[in-house]
Amino acid sequence: FKDQVVTVVGGGNTAVEEAIFLSAIAQKVLLVHRRNELRATPILQKRLLNLKNIEFFWNSTVASVHGSEEPKSITHIILDTSDGPKDVPTKALFIAIGHDPSTQIFKEFIDIDEHGYALVKNGHTGTNIPGVFVAGDVQDSIFRQAITAAGSGCMAAIEAEKFLSHKE
Repeated sequence: FKDQVVTVVGGGNTAVEEAIFLSAIAQKVLLVHRRNELRATPILQKRLLNLKNIEFFWNSTVASVHGSEEPKSITHIILDTSDGPKDVPTKALFIAIGHDPSTQIFKEFIDIDEHGYALVKNGHTGTNIPGVFVAGDVQDSIFRQAITAAGSGCMAAIEAEKFLSHKE
């Protein structure tokens, strides 16, 4: 998306971090948020607000996404704004509105915190049940990135192998 107009949806840390990252690549980053202020940490907000190629759409939500078939791509989005529908040209749409970890099915078995994240022992991947390991977004409430999930998965695999072979 080098030198393109891209859109990020959200107002928390994930969205602001994504917008900051994309601002170094894209011509312009459009930030769409359903509220009139960001919920990201003050330091991230300050960094974002100091960037020149960020445009904000406050009190807005994405109503629809439009594009072309050949090549398959996004051409524009329609926003629901407080002033009515707005057609906004963009080449990419990044939804960064957070998520709930998919752990509810395990809540009767492993320890889960009040936000739904699986609890791990001593910064590793083991849970309160010996031999049960977790990795990625179900236990990572801070970074929630694919690369950290991959590293966490590797850690869980190594710890599971050690558990199965009775090594410590």
